[in-house]
Amino acid sequence: GQLVESGGGLVQPGSSLRLSCEASGFTFDDYAMAWFRQAPGKEREGVASILSRIAITTYADSVKGRFTISKDNAKNTLYLQMNSLKPEDTAMYYCAATRRTGWFLSLIARNYNYWGQGTQVTVSS
Repeated sequence: GQLVESGGGLVQPGSSLRLSCEASGFTFDDYAMAWFRQAPGKEREGVASILSRIAITTYADSVKGRFTISKDNAKNTLYLQMNSLKPEDTAMYYCAATRRTGWFLSLIARNYNYWGQGTQVTVSS
């Protein structure tokens, strides 16, 4: 399987961005998915996770109320809508997938075995 992220960029504080992650090579609706981010010198951080077939989600406290994860199984695409961006949101953002149906939500990187190459988000004035 392959995951390809897009949608990153340089934006000002308070702006919005929508990241996309297009999947290929596996049955998308059998996979729970998540977004992670990693800033220079910091560990990879789980941002949001979503169940494989139902739009039940979980978020890191740092993004709760500002970010929304969604999954379009018909388009094999995962999204992350990011609003009210802050400079501390600056990082490389990665999507991740693991073959789990049923109840599986996780913000722990080792629980995922497919990863994209990342897309850079920079929030700066």
